[in-house]
Amino acid sequence: LVQLVESGGGSVQAGGSLRLSCVASGFTYSTYSMGWFRQAPGQEREGVATIDKDGVTKYTDSVKGRFTISQDSAKITMYLQMNNLKADDTAMYYCAADPGRLPTNCVGLYCSAMHWGQGTQVTVSS
Repeated sequence: LVQLVESGGGSVQAGGSLRLSCVASGFTYSTYSMGWFRQAPGQEREGVATIDKDGVTKYTDSVKGRFTISQDSAKITMYLQMNNLKADDTAMYYCAADPGRLPTNCVGLYCSAMHWGQGTQVTVSS
């Protein structure tokens, strides 16, 4: 059974930082692409950052220079370091995994992945 469990969300002031974690189990981690997606209230899901099987990272434009995606293959954990948070970053953040490529700059149904976590809430107050 594939499981993706996110943690690390919370409430912060604008300009603050958070680090999200996603622990994976039930599949061969090294053969999957991993990514972070988010969905704000009343908005469609959108891509945030992805890391492929070769460790190549991609970011949506709005988070470039502020967010960093990384992974610890030994711990089967993916991270999202979020710095200089803005109110617009407020959303439920989801971890995703797919044996193929994951879209980064996607919205709505185009943000598809084989496996999803339950999400962790990030709230940024201005």
